[in-house]
Amino acid sequence: MSTNNTNRRSGMPGRHGRVAEKPKDFKSAMSKLVKYCKPFYAVIVVALICDMAGVIFRLMGPDQLRKITNILTAGLMGTIDMDGIMSVIRLLIILYAVGALLSFVTGIIMTTVTQKVNKGLRDSISKKINRLPVSYFHSTSTGDVLSRVTNDVDTIGQTLHQSITSLISALTMFVGSLIMMTYTNWIMALVAIASAIIGFVFMGQIMKRTQKFFKARQKWLGDMNGHVEEIYTGHNIVRLFNAEDKEKKKFDFINSKMRENNWKSQFLSGLMQPIMGFVGNFGYVAVCVAGALLTMNGRTDFGVIVAFMVYIRQFTSPLSQLAQAATNLQSTAAASERVFEFLEAEEMQDESDKPRALTEVKGEVEFENVHFGYSKDKEIIHGFSEHILPGQKVAIVGPTGAGKTTMVNLLMRFYEINSGAIRIDGINTLDMKREEVRDLFGMVLQDTWLFEGSVRDNLTYGKTGITDEQLMDACRASGLGHFISSLPNGLDTVLDDSVSLSVGQKQLMTIARAMIENAPMLILDEATSSVDTRTELQIQKAMENLTSGRTSFVIAHRLSTIKNSDKILVMRDGDVVESGTHEELLELDGFYAQLYNSQFEVA
Repeated sequence: MSTNNTNRRSGMPGRHGRVAEKPKDFKSAMSKLVKYCKPFYAVIVVALICDMAGVIFRLMGPDQLRKITNILTAGLMGTIDMDGIMSVIRLLIILYAVGALLSFVTGIIMTTVTQKVNKGLRDSISKKINRLPVSYFHSTSTGDVLSRVTNDVDTIGQTLHQSITSLISALTMFVGSLIMMTYTNWIMALVAIASAIIGFVFMGQIMKRTQKFFKARQKWLGDMNGHVEEIYTGHNIVRLFNAEDKEKKKFDFINSKMRENNWKSQFLSGLMQPIMGFVGNFGYVAVCVAGALLTMNGRTDFGVIVAFMVYIRQFTSPLSQLAQAATNLQSTAAASERVFEFLEAEEMQDESDKPRALTEVKGEVEFENVHFGYSKDKEIIHGFSEHILPGQKVAIVGPTGAGKTTMVNLLMRFYEINSGAIRIDGINTLDMKREEVRDLFGMVLQDTWLFEGSVRDNLTYGKTGITDEQLMDACRASGLGHFISSLPNGLDTVLDDSVSLSVGQKQLMTIARAMIENAPMLILDEATSSVDTRTELQIQKAMENLTSGRTSFVIAHRLSTIKNSDKILVMRDGDVVESGTHEELLELDGFYAQLYNSQFEVA
């Protein structure tokens, strides 16, 4: 049960004005996919050899039909050699049976390989997600990422399976038929080649024009997923502001773009089949005419014409298969481009070689001349410096956009600072692993996050060895005790669509989770913003116990909730403009006093 309504698209250009990176060409996208399949090269080669062998066995069939035809033609003037015909028929049965068996083996191998490639790609994406910086997900919609994991990977698996075997079979059949036709009668073979050249010219022109539409189709599919995920998650907000028409127009725009690119790609690629069919029929007629003329001149026999009737079909039908394989490969290339674009995104620096820096945590935190901006050309934190002593409760206040949450994100190393230093117990956080830094903090955010699972699973997320008594103590301390007791299965109740949780209850769940985390330092980002006044007082009392002896950072807009803080940092436009206790700041009669008094003004 996803309960996170956070808009992850903050700072992202408008969906319809999004400037995509320069697309890679067909060759580049396919070469990356080929390299990714390197562990399966040996198995794929075996499959392709089986496929080629199966085609070769089928190519022997027309030559045997020529022998049967010649035996029958000779028998018309006397006795038909039935033993000779039966011998050829038995050989034909063996040839076609072995060919079918080899094709079956090829199908099994390629199905296994493509599914393993799909699994590998999903595993790679899953691991990649954990190595990407938070900034990537602030600039890319959740739906677009999901589309790469599901739609694009599925497209690669389906089209790769279809196109590789079809391509090799078609090429083998095409070249084999050409060799057999040349061996049988080179004049009639030249007629067949001339008709095939026409097909290749048409196919090349169509492929050149359709690739951009396949790329656009995958891009707009990702945008569609992003839009649907975003709007359905915030469906109540859309209705509240009567924005259904506005969002419908956005949906219609994306939908029309999908239809347009789908139509163009399918229409142009669909032209290949009828064109190849025409070329095949044209070649069939041309070979029949040429064969008839040669027979009349005594330069060939009737059996050769019968054999060529089959050869020309075997020669031209691969053109249709090649056309279909080309269409599939274009879809594969478009999907591969998006998947590998994700896999090649810039990662966080590897810190696996860093030793653990802290063994005993005191909780001293120092910001020294910290500069930061979400983009290089726009700095939002300008030389921030502050020293927090162990066990102090520090409140960070200021108007929206002042940089309060940004400071916490920098402290947690969700983002890396541009310059300066952040130290915990005298150690620069850049000299510590990110995991180690984050282990030091329990965190309660304004935006709640729960997943579909039991209450126990949600409360002990990332922790093991927690007893029921510890869980219930945390629930009672956070005001959840009565609610948990009222659930049908208590801590084992599964939070799904059948369990209705208010926003306040979700917030209490995240507070209880932080209590169970029992980290040496604590961050509270508007932790009581979604609860009523009575519950807020209860939570504040629990928080006082929780923050006792711990260095804690509290971000709050309701200034009445942080009056007892040891230090209050007042931020405006990325700078700390005032610092002190509640009483000291009121006596100063500055910006903090204005913010505090404005909450009690009556309009």
